[in-house]
Amino acid sequence: MKVKNQIILALDVEEKNKAFSILEETTKYLDTIKIGYPLTLAEGPKIITAIKENFDVNIIADFKVADIDATNEKIVRNTLNYGADSIIVHGFTGEDSVIACKNAAEKLDKEIFLLTEMSHPGADKFLKPVSLDIAQMGVDLGITNYVAPATKLDRLKKIREVVGKNAFIISPGVGFQGGNAKETLKYANAAIIGRSIYNSDSPQNTLEDIINSIS
Repeated sequence: MKVKNQIILALDVEEKNKAFSILEETTKYLDTIKIGYPLTLAEGPKIITAIKENFDVNIIADFKVADIDATNEKIVRNTLNYGADSIIVHGFTGEDSVIACKNAAEKLDKEIFLLTEMSHPGADKFLKPVSLDIAQMGVDLGITNYVAPATKLDRLKKIREVVGKNAFIISPGVGFQGGNAKETLKYANAAIIGRSIYNSDSPQNTLEDIINSIS
């Protein structure tokens, strides 16, 4: 997988018109976006299809899938059938749940990203103690795409060491949460940035500044 300019836009707005306006300003520099629950719940899952029809972007569905295997399979299959190219899944639910996601995605010739550890402080209590085990489980299952935090570079570095240099890591938390894009990209393949861009008076100018800062 490759990500243009090593930046993924987290499009966590709640209105189609605003989403499209931001995409019109930024897709000159971006080819990958992440869409989560805020936009899909506000506009319905067909917003994924609408974006794919109007913009030349890869869409990562950030649904952090975390259920039993049978339910996970349904979530992944339906989400990817709306046009998403990949989907983020939690690893703490265990091997059977993750395999169900992986198999469902591969049947559609698409991919999953395994979430190892989250970027907010609260994740330290429950996810941090098991994040390296989750990463190792992913390696054992043949997963090549991972999510690891930009806000905790020591953790990001350790997760990189577990998954290896050929794995593809995307890293949230750059900007409002305190992560630095240039430092993050020492260990991650792409930095995920949301509020700094979509809350900006000029998303295009903000994105240009970020790209210049890492080049």
